[in-house]
Amino acid sequence: MMLLSLLQANASVLDVDANLRVIDDAASRAARAGAGLLLTPELFPVGYAPLRLHAEFDPSTLPGIRARLAEIAARHNIGLVYSLPALGNDQNAWNITATLLDAAGKEVLNYAKVHLFGPEEHKAFVGAQEPPAVVDFMGIQTSMLICYDVEFPEAVRAAATRGAELLLVPTALSAGFDNVPQVLIRARALESQLNVAYANHSGHEDVYDFLGGSVIAGPDGSLLAAAGESAALLFAEIGTDAVKAAREEVPYLRERRPGLYAQWDPQA
Repeated sequence: MMLLSLLQANASVLDVDANLRVIDDAASRAARAGAGLLLTPELFPVGYAPLRLHAEFDPSTLPGIRARLAEIAARHNIGLVYSLPALGNDQNAWNITATLLDAAGKEVLNYAKVHLFGPEEHKAFVGAQEPPAVVDFMGIQTSMLICYDVEFPEAVRAAATRGAELLLVPTALSAGFDNVPQVLIRARALESQLNVAYANHSGHEDVYDFLGGSVIAGPDGSLLAAAGESAALLFAEIGTDAVKAAREEVPYLRERRPGLYAQWDPQA
C-alpha cells in the first residue's frame, strides 16, 4: 500500500517561483503525513495559459525548473508528478508533458499529451503519439495521462493493458465540466479496473475559471477522495490488492476481443 497525495491549487501564470513555493509546501505537508507521492495539476509550475506560454515562456529556463522540482522531491523524500511544456520531436513544436520523479528526485517516467483540447492548446502545442508507459513505483504498476487524454477510453485502456494499476492524471479542467471528475473518471477507473488520480487547478488563471473537483477513484469505481472548488490536499491509500480483486471478479481485460473490435471498426 502507498499513501497518495494530490494537490489542487491556483497557479500564478508565468510566476514559477510562486508556483514552486506552493508545490514545496504541499510536498512538505504530504511527506509529513507519510505520503509516498504527490500529484500536481497540468502545467502547474508555469500556470495554465497556452497562448501566453507560447508567446512569453523562455524554454531555456526549463532545465532549471526541472532541477528545482527534483530538489523539492529529494529534500522532502517524496515522489512527485509535475507537468511542463517541452520541445517535441520537431524542435519548433511543443508538447505538454508530465514527469514522475522518485523520492531521490530521479526521473522514472515521462509522458507527452496525445489529445489536445480546444483552440488555444492546438495553437500552442502539438499532440504526441507515444502510448502511456508503465513503471513500478513503490510496488505499484504506475502510468500517466494528461487531462483530456483520460476522457478517451482507448487511452486509459492502453495503460491498463500494459499493466497499469495506478493512473496519474495532471489536469486543467474548466468550470462547467463537472461530469468529468464526478462520472467519467470513476467510469474509467471501473472499466479498466485501476486507481485513477485526477489533479486539477482551482480558481482563475489567465482567461480560465477552473472547476477544482479533483478526485481519486478506486478500481471498482469507488470514490476514495474528492475536493471541492478551492485549494486542497487530498490523500488516499492506494494498493494492488483491490486492483487484483476487481480484475478477478469481473475479467474485463482478459475477456477483451481486440481482433473482433478491429473488424468492427477498421479505423480504430
